[in-house]
Amino acid sequence: MLFALLLTFALISCRKETPFEDGAENLDQILLQLIEESSGGQGAAFFVLPESNNYAAIPQDPNNPLSTAKVHLGKLLFHEPALGRNASMPLLSTEEWSCATCHIAGAGFQANVPQGIGEGGMGFGIAGEARVKDPLYSVDWMDVQSTRSPSILNVAYQEVTLWNGQFGSFDKNIGTEARWTPGTPREDNNFGYAGPEIQAMAGIRVHRSRVDVSLIEDYPEYATLFEAAFPGVPLEVSVSREYAGLAIAAYERTVLANKAPFQRWLRGDRSAMTWREKQGAILFFGKANCVTCHNGPALAENDFHALGMSDLQGHTVVSVIDALTTASGRGGFTGVSADDYKFKVPQLYNIKDSPFYGHGASFHSVKAVVEYKNAAQSENPNVPGEQLSPRFKALHLTAEEIDDLVRFVENALHDTQLQRYVPTDVPSGLCFPNNDFQSQSDLGCF
Repeated sequence: MLFALLLTFALISCRKETPFEDGAENLDQILLQLIEESSGGQGAAFFVLPESNNYAAIPQDPNNPLSTAKVHLGKLLFHEPALGRNASMPLLSTEEWSCATCHIAGAGFQANVPQGIGEGGMGFGIAGEARVKDPLYSVDWMDVQSTRSPSILNVAYQEVTLWNGQFGSFDKNIGTEARWTPGTPREDNNFGYAGPEIQAMAGIRVHRSRVDVSLIEDYPEYATLFEAAFPGVPLEVSVSREYAGLAIAAYERTVLANKAPFQRWLRGDRSAMTWREKQGAILFFGKANCVTCHNGPALAENDFHALGMSDLQGHTVVSVIDALTTASGRGGFTGVSADDYKFKVPQLYNIKDSPFYGHGASFHSVKAVVEYKNAAQSENPNVPGEQLSPRFKALHLTAEEIDDLVRFVENALHDTQLQRYVPTDVPSGLCFPNNDFQSQSDLGCF
């Protein structure tokens, strides 16, 4: 049966793109069959992202159950510049940045620059693309991401987070306890939560934010919000980095690209994808075998691979790259040489919203990444050939097949309604996600 369907696909693959081409049902049947095989027999439901308010269906840390009040608080805290209270240069910038400074809805919840900038940055543009170094800051005083900022989109499906997977107390980080070094962000794994929760807690500290009773003293509305999110917990306990991190992570777990065309197609709307996007999906689940690594609802397995991508060449804002999170990859965290140069498989939804790809932002389009993986030739001379993933091998795609695969990734995996996850305002009343003078101008906050 599958052979016959693939033969049909071969005969019709040269046709031009229209949403309702003759033979579209054959493409749907081919794709459904490939999805059935890729999901171990579970079918389309295996790849469906739940609705954002269907908390029972969203993966969550049992020690941090989702609730409407907690998600609402996290949504506000995530976008709240008033948390930016631990500036290295407080006279220059206090309460000027937020989590959303580097994880912007309009950029697919990524930074829209090669390296996200918190303190020491200025400007926003339309979707974070105009964020630049404040000339009053020296590099030594800035808060700059040492790699491209990973997206928080679909993070509910990640047990460990960051490119090297250093955050998270369970799953693949069991046995790495000796690497949870006191005095470093990795120490926060001792809180005993999953990756999204630990990353949120560590991020508050690393990115010079602060959550304590001074927040509710200055902005009393937060007292009511914390009480609703954590009923029965005294404010002097809940208004803290740990509980704020729990709320932020709860919100992040609901940020799902469930309105993308491919998601609609999985739910039964066979007109949601175009003819060429369906051909690209067939390649994704078939010949190109992308699904080997990009599996599950977020299209990202919880594993690490060395693909020989470069480390911020031509992009660095800072003069020294943090070896723990860039060049050494997973090995920089685990201390295991076999893990060197391996980076976490990223999720694939809305990746076209920011023109930087790979942990080192060394690619500028989805097509460039597909061509790189198609050729399977390492661009980073520092990565030994024996470290490269056995899955990094030539795909032998034609130029037309590459174009179809790109169409699927760029368009069918693109949720155009991510602004639904952004609040209309924050309790502080500050300009958000950034509150520096240039961002205020860019965002029309005057």
